[in-house]
Amino acid sequence: MALPFLFEFWALEHQLPPEGAWRSWVILGGRGAGKTRAGAEWVRTQVEGARPGDPGLCRRVALVAETIEQARDVMVFGDSGIMACSPPDRRPVWEATKKRLVWPNGAEARVFSAHDPESLRGPQFDCAWADELAKWRRGQDAWDMLQFALRLGEDPRVCVTTTPRNVRVLKMLLESPSTVVTNAPTEANRANLADSFLAEVKARYDGTRLGRQELEGLLLDDVEGALWTPSALERASVDILPEMDRVVVAVDPPVTGHKGSDECGIVVAGVTMRGDVRDWRAYVIEDASVSAASPSQWAAAAIAALRRHGGERLVAEVNQGGDLVESVIRQVDPMVPFRKVHATRGKAARAEPVAALYEQGRVFHARGLGALEEQMCAMAMAGYEGKGSPDRLDALVWALHELMIVPGGNWMRPQVRAL
Repeated sequence: MALPFLFEFWALEHQLPPEGAWRSWVILGGRGAGKTRAGAEWVRTQVEGARPGDPGLCRRVALVAETIEQARDVMVFGDSGIMACSPPDRRPVWEATKKRLVWPNGAEARVFSAHDPESLRGPQFDCAWADELAKWRRGQDAWDMLQFALRLGEDPRVCVTTTPRNVRVLKMLLESPSTVVTNAPTEANRANLADSFLAEVKARYDGTRLGRQELEGLLLDDVEGALWTPSALERASVDILPEMDRVVVAVDPPVTGHKGSDECGIVVAGVTMRGDVRDWRAYVIEDASVSAASPSQWAAAAIAALRRHGGERLVAEVNQGGDLVESVIRQVDPMVPFRKVHATRGKAARAEPVAALYEQGRVFHARGLGALEEQMCAMAMAGYEGKGSPDRLDALVWALHELMIVPGGNWMRPQVRAL
């Protein structure tokens, strides 16, 4: 067989099926990470024998996509689909009227639309390939029907190729003990992608929450009732920042300073003060947060951010550290303009008026703030539902209070004490 068709020879690690006993193999990957090629090659290994005409492991295959057209155009005839991957002597024949592929050894694959789960009621298969499961509108119904149809042979299996989205059907599948997962970012397949494509998408989305999902192939949790949503934050992103009238750096210090400590949230934000305060616009410039830092290290990082952006004031919450917070900062720079703030309400209550500023279209983000935006999307009125402590978010809230809410005479004014 010609070398181009020996997939196992040049495949990337995430494109090869894991060993062991599993029923579902889920390939989570960024855009262009090679998921489709992996699915097509897996189907080939299931249906082809050692020689042309030999029986393979599977005789009946289900190919399921969101629509019939997507199954045909991507899974069957796509640049990385089954036809393109198959050597000439083992290439299947497409029977358009029956919507199926038939291999020389008699194995066949039928295509199905996830829009029509009932079409999977009746047929039976010994393997299946499900493409872009996370975008199926009737995902759970179609997935359930596919599971009932996988009942032939000694070990029926399914390969799922999808860009991750926080949908119930995918989350439940990933939690199943019979599921194995491989994961890869777009960058892993850069040898097969246009340099201009990579440069463009990385410049626009690298470091954003959307980029973590679409480029890094990571499944991000969406919280019910969250104060911020990924789509809203994407709309607030800007490529060019204006000249700022004020810039501040806000700090949410950790209680301790060792390897297991919370992060120190450090956020730089600025404001354009055009017209009435209601016309002001705030811009989140940088997330300079640090992990596992000693007090002197996070203080130095905060002051460096202040100098880097020409900030006029450092704002720090002192509920946990009291006067020690200011003392640590003064040891690094005795003359730094500094304001202490005390939190007298819960995190969600403090964040709510800041979220309202976003809803009014008055706050914008520089790109590259993915870690901060992930914490924002995990904050609901019922409380924070992310991992750890929302230190970056806390710092953001204090920065925008200083720039927008306090000058506006909001409820926060009497609760922020400048000492």
